[in-house]
Amino acid sequence: MKEDVGIKKEDLRERTKQFALRILRLYSALPKQTVAQVLGKQLLRSGTSIGANYREAYRARSKAEFIAKTGICLGEAEETAYWLELLAEGGVIAPSKLTELMDECDQLIAILVTILNRAKQKEER
Repeated sequence: MKEDVGIKKEDLRERTKQFALRILRLYSALPKQTVAQVLGKQLLRSGTSIGANYREAYRARSKAEFIAKTGICLGEAEETAYWLELLAEGGVIAPSKLTELMDECDQLIAILVTILNRAKQKEER
C-alpha cells in the first residue's frame, strides 16, 4: 500500500531506520567534551525515536492513533533538527559535515508533515 506522498510505508520505515543508524554513527564520533556529549545524547534520543515511533504509527489500530503517533514522529524530527543545528552553530562539529544529515532530517520532516496533513484531511471527511 502506498502512502499519500508517493513513498511506500515500508520504505519510510527503512529510511527512518537508516537515519537512526547515521545518528548512532555521528554520536559515536563526537568529541568527548561535555557539551558535545550532552547535545549528542539529546540528538541520539530524538534521532532514533523517529523510526521507533513511525513503526508504532505503521501498526496503528485507528486513524486517530496513526495521526497521534505520526505527530510524535514529527516532533522528534523537529527536535533532531534543533540538536543538529546546535552542534553545527555551537562549533562542536563543522557544519559541512552535517549538511547531508540535516538535509535528510528536513526531508523526513516534510514527508511527515504531508502524511499528517493528508491523514487529517481524510479523517475530516
